[in-house]
Formats: sequence, C-alpha cells, structure tokens
Amino acid sequence: MKSAVVLLAVALLLPAAGQFSNRRAPGFSLADSKFRQHDPQDYRGKVLIVDIMLTTCPTCSQLADTLVRVHQKYGDKVGIISVVTLPDTFAEADAFALKHGIAWPIVFDSGQMIASYLEVTPSNPQVHFPHLFVIDAQGMIRNDYEGTDDKALTVDGLSGVLDHLLSPGTKL
Repeated sequence: MKSAVVLLAVALLLPAAGQFSNRRAPGFSLADSKFRQHDPQDYRGKVLIVDIMLTTCPTCSQLADTLVRVHQKYGDKVGIISVVTLPDTFAEADAFALKHGIAWPIVFDSGQMIASYLEVTPSNPQVHFPHLFVIDAQGMIRNDYEGTDDKALTVDGLSGVLDHLLSPGTKL
C-alpha cells in the first residue's frame, strides 16, 4: 500500500513538471502596493507558490479563487506570492485582492523577474498568464503550470503536489 501511495505521488508530480522545473528558483525582491518588499528567501524552509498573473485575465481570476482555497487548507505551511506586471497598477491589484479575498502579497515586477522565471529569450519570447511555480523548501522549482493546465490547477491537483512536498523525508 505504501509503495502505491509513493508511486501515485510521483506520478502526480511527473506529468505536471513543465519546462521550467527542477532548477533553483531565481531570487527577487519586489514591492507590494504598500511598498513592502517580498523575497522568496522569506519562505526558505517552506513550500512556496509563485503565481504570475494579470488582474484582467479570466483564467487568473479562477486560479486566484483556487489559491484562496489552497491557502485556507494549508495556512502557514505553504507560502504564496502573486506577481503582476504592466499594464496592472497598484490600485487594480488591491481591488483584485479584495474581490478574491487574497491574504498573501501581490507584488509588482517590471518584467525582469517574470523573464527570469519563464526563461524568456529572443528564441523563447512568449509569456502566458497565468503561470504558477511550486518551489520546495530547499528553493528548487518542482512544478510549473501554465494557466491551461485545468486538472493540475485545482485544489485537489495542487493538494497532491503540496502534500507530497510537505511530507517528511520527501526528496526529489
């Protein structure tokens, strides 16, 4: 039975691991609308979800509601940081957070952080919203999801990954 659970957990992780997985998460320090800085290092030792989004994106809005439920389920065991860029403004991000009941920081990027996470280059110039990264307690990107990954971007889909990463002795 235990072997079946481990195999299921690994199977849940493997299909969801996208092209940006299994590398050290790039560092950043970005401000929220109150000009407080947020940094992935603040979450070292915890699992962290980095959500790259736009406030006008319908899929981002659905994902925000899912992340609210994930946040309610896991509390302080899992950190979440949402990242927006232009054309979003501080006021739009604050209104989005209020509308969806977001209790974690929404930070602003001029494009450099997003480009770093998505490995944007002249040969890979596209950025799609939303994009979600799951970073383990050691700071490694273990999963990434583009907003079209409907099955993975549910409370149940994310819970399978988070439960695995939060279980004692997990080594990937």
